[in-house]
Amino acid sequence: QVQLVESGGGLVQAGGSLRLSCAVSGRTFSSYAMGWFRQAPGKEREFVAAISWNGRSTYAADSVKGRFTISRNNARNTVYLQMNNLKLEDTAVYYCAADVPPYSEYYYSNAYDYWGQGTQVTVSS
Repeated sequence: QVQLVESGGGLVQAGGSLRLSCAVSGRTFSSYAMGWFRQAPGKEREFVAAISWNGRSTYAADSVKGRFTISRNNARNTVYLQMNNLKLEDTAVYYCAADVPPYSEYYYSNAYDYWGQGTQVTVSS
């Protein structure tokens, strides 16, 4: 069974930064494509960023491009989301997710096979 555990969320002022981490159990992490999604109150879950199994390809939603960076360390079974210049509208629960081969479209939540429990990010003015 694959388990994902997010950490690093919290309360931050607008313009500040946070780094989320997602630790993944299992010996085949290096074969997983990974994604970050978020869900704000009253809204649907939305794609934030994704990274290929080898880290060579990354993708980000237009709303976070230039501010958020996804990365991974396959030796540590961990994926990261560096969030800079945070805005009020970034407030949400952030989830990491794993897509096992064969891979699907990275921006669809249905493409992912395993999910973490989520970590709250709150941006204040």
